Amino acid sequence: MGNLNSELFAAIDSVADGANEHDLAVSVQELMRKYRGRVDPRDIVLASDTDVIAYAAYRLPATFAAARSAFETAAAAMPGFAPTTHLDVGGGMGASVWAASAAWPSLRSTTVLEQSAPAIKLGKRLARRSTDTAVQGSEWERFRLTGAVPDGPRVDLATMSYVLNELTPQVQEEVVRSLAERARTVVLLEPGTPEGYERIITARGHLIAEGMSVAAPCPHDGTCPITPGEDWCHFAERLNRSGIQRRLKFGTLGFEDEKYAFVAATSEPVERPASRVLRHPQKRKGLVSLRLCTTDGIEDRVVSKRQGETYRAARKTDWGDPWPPLEEADR
Repeated sequence: MGNLNSELFAAIDSVADGANEHDLAVSVQELMRKYRGRVDPRDIVLASDTDVIAYAAYRLPATFAAARSAFETAAAAMPGFAPTTHLDVGGGMGASVWAASAAWPSLRSTTVLEQSAPAIKLGKRLARRSTDTAVQGSEWERFRLTGAVPDGPRVDLATMSYVLNELTPQVQEEVVRSLAERARTVVLLEPGTPEGYERIITARGHLIAEGMSVAAPCPHDGTCPITPGEDWCHFAERLNRSGIQRRLKFGTLGFEDEKYAFVAATSEPVERPASRVLRHPQKRKGLVSLRLCTTDGIEDRVVSKRQGETYRAARKTDWGDPWPPLEEADR
């Protein structure tokens, strides 16, 4: 996994170093304005080589980190799942291609569907720098997502990251249901906002309706116990910023936290945890407070030092982790 991280980041730095940094900065500022403003995501078009290189430097490391984290969480719930074929829909420059290979080294072939020709061009350029078979040999097809994904051979894994927000609700349903028909396992990611969570919950319902079981992050297939409007289920992945990222973002911090919401659903056997940690644990002297999603709903649990091994496990537990930890549950 670490090798794929370094390969991707080195590839991004290489293409960014060959571009005019002033032009990249202008493009990044325009992208940031659109993403942070009230611009319809469908109007955000990566139309030029400069646009896609700027986006790669500005966003690709974070989307890769979030996807990798989500995929690894899903993989932990499906220890017997060893996919060899992968379909990535709306793949952009391939963040999920790299992330899927990091989580599932068994992958041998990947097909990416993407509408932007400059994004495909850069995605292929980045992929050629990888030593991983599935990444380097990935096949890219230009495709505009206006409904169900095209018919084709059934694949082991289908992914779609940061795409639902670009689609109408009707198209979202058509796409998600068609992915359930095309793949044994489907993983969907969205930004970790209340709106992103709502899209994921709706998609989760479509996947369950198609006969799939939720592998992650939920410990059950039931209705989400979070009260709409009061909270939302999301997670965060911290990543280090490269020099070009700091310069393009005018940032001083050497890291950033990418927040995301996701669902993984499958027709494969799953080994779900009893519960999942929904927030950063509150750690005080002799006490750890955990907010958990369980099969019975949301539960706030306090673990004290008197509980010995359980307390030590709680001190090591982080947001998004299973509870109890898998090694504790196996005892």
